[in-house]
Amino acid sequence: MNNQYKKGVLELCVLALLAAEDRYGYDISEALSRHIDISDGTVYPILRKLKTDGLVTTYLSEQSGGPPRKYYSLTRLGREEFQNAKLEWLSFVGAVGTILEENRHG
Repeated sequence: MNNQYKKGVLELCVLALLAAEDRYGYDISEALSRHIDISDGTVYPILRKLKTDGLVTTYLSEQSGGPPRKYYSLTRLGREEFQNAKLEWLSFVGAVGTILEENRHG
């Protein structure tokens, strides 16, 4: 897949995963990589940017006696940004689909 396509949508995908539930970084990376070919370490710069922008917060949680994991959670602003970005993306994809279908015989 074209890397430019991925760059434009990975942040939205991370927001979508966090809209469903709080997750830790590796979990986010694994969930994305089941659908999109990404390299190791791709997710962490996105998470840092989202935190800097006030779209996510973090907290530590211990699970099964292992080391604490840093979980990411959407803020109110993050949920609003996700909804707006999702609508923009779906509109964009619809427009591209229309253009491609109109010109499929060309």
